[in-house]
Amino acid sequence: MIIYLHGFDSTSPGNHEKVLQLQFIDPDVRLLSYSTLHPKHDMQYLLNEADKMLRSGGDERPLICGVGLGGFWAERIGFLCDIRQAIFNPNLWPEENMAGKINRPEEYVDIATKCVSNFRQKNRDRCLVILSREDEALDSQRTAAALHSFYEIVWDDEQGHKFKNISPHLQRIKAFKTLG
Repeated sequence: MIIYLHGFDSTSPGNHEKVLQLQFIDPDVRLLSYSTLHPKHDMQYLLNEADKMLRSGGDERPLICGVGLGGFWAERIGFLCDIRQAIFNPNLWPEENMAGKINRPEEYVDIATKCVSNFRQKNRDRCLVILSREDEALDSQRTAAALHSFYEIVWDDEQGHKFKNISPHLQRIKAFKTLG
């Protein structure tokens, strides 16, 4: 099973395309949609829904995957649910770049400080990070600097922020998902 979390633009047709691409790895891909506007509510909702999916799934090696803001959530929810994560261009600082787009961007700071201390150290090597060299929305070098000590970073020279085509990375994601 792969749980897919969309980014801030939940209505982008690219979400459906990514779900279809992920089905080449595992036919059981489940889109988990959330509001994007209320971070504390989203956190609880995503945690509850991911837990339900995992309990009903029967997959010994599930994966949670997210793009942009979905990458922010996939890293945290995956850690809390003890499953591997694959994240594309994760938005690690939504409190800085989501002002004016969501109701309470400061809640992301609160979520980060209330999460398990040093969670990335405890999550070491359980997240695969795929970054665009030409991300027009986020500073991918800053993201890489924050994550490279904990996770493998894979660079993509073709895609932009929304990562329309993930197919060149499917075999790497499949290998990561099936690791023991």
